[in-house]
Amino acid sequence: MAPGEEKCDNDASGGKSGENTKKKRKSARQSDRRDLRKYVNKQRTLVFASRGITYRDRHFMADLRDLLPHSKKDVKFDAKAKLFMVNEVCDMKNCNNCIFFEARKGRDLYMWMAKTPEGPSVKFLVENLHTMSELKLTGNCLKGSRPILFFDKTFDTTPTYKLLKEMFIQIFGSPKGHPKVKPFIDHQFSFFIADNRIWFRNYQLVKANVGTKDPVDTLVEVGPRFVLNPIRLLSGSFGGKVLWSNPEFVSPNRKRSFANKNKQNALRSRRTQVKKRKKHEEENFVGEDELDTLF
Repeated sequence: MAPGEEKCDNDASGGKSGENTKKKRKSARQSDRRDLRKYVNKQRTLVFASRGITYRDRHFMADLRDLLPHSKKDVKFDAKAKLFMVNEVCDMKNCNNCIFFEARKGRDLYMWMAKTPEGPSVKFLVENLHTMSELKLTGNCLKGSRPILFFDKTFDTTPTYKLLKEMFIQIFGSPKGHPKVKPFIDHQFSFFIADNRIWFRNYQLVKANVGTKDPVDTLVEVGPRFVLNPIRLLSGSFGGKVLWSNPEFVSPNRKRSFANKNKQNALRSRRTQVKKRKKHEEENFVGEDELDTLF
C-alpha cells in the first residue's frame, strides 16, 4: 500500500471519530437540557378572593402571587355560602392547590388553604398583616425564582403540624421545571410557630462577607409579613369532617363585643360614682357658717 493511501485512511478515520465525539457531546447536552426541563412535580396553585376585600388585602394577594410563580388567578368569587364551588373553579383552571381569601365585614380576612378536589383543607385568620409597599424593606429577590422553605422544629411535634407542613410544602414550594419558574434560588420562606400561631417571613439570601466560604451568610427581609391563626382542619376540600379544631381560638366578633362591654362597664361605673358623690353631698350638707359674714 502506498504511503499516501495510508495517510488518507488515517484522516478519514480521524474525521469519523471527531464527528462521533461531537455527536456524543451534543446528545449529552440535550439530555442535560431535558433533565433541567423535566416537569415532574406538577403543583399549580389558584390564588383568588371573595368580594368585599379591602385594598390592603388586595395588595397582599398581589404580593403572594408575585412570590408564587406557579400560581394562577381568577375573578372575585361571589357565592360565600357555597365554598365547595371553589373546587369547580380550581378544576376549570387545572389547579390542584388553592389559596382562597374570604373577607368578612370589611375588616376581617380569613385564608383557606386546600388540596383540591379531595382535601384536606385548613382555615386561618390572617393577623398582623403588612404588605411589601408598607414595609419598604431593603431586601430584594428575583421574580419567579424558587424559594427555600424553612420550618420551625415545632412542626415535627404533632400530627396536625406535620400535616400543615406538608400542605405548605406543596402549596408554597415552586416546582422545578415549571414554565414560569426561573432556575435560581435567592430567597427563603420561613415558617415559625409562636403563641399557637404560624408566623411567615420572607428573606433574601445574601453573601455579605466575601472572605467566608459559606455561599450565604446574611438574611435580609423582603416581605410581606403575616401571622396565621389556625381555626380548624377539615378532611375534604372546603368541607368534610373536622379533623382538628383550635380550642384557644377567639373570633374577632367576640373580641370586639368584649371590648364594647368593657367600655360600657367603665361608663356605668363612672355614672354610679357620680350618683354616689351627689347623694353623699346631699346627705352631708353643711349650711353656711355664721363666722363667714363677720369680717
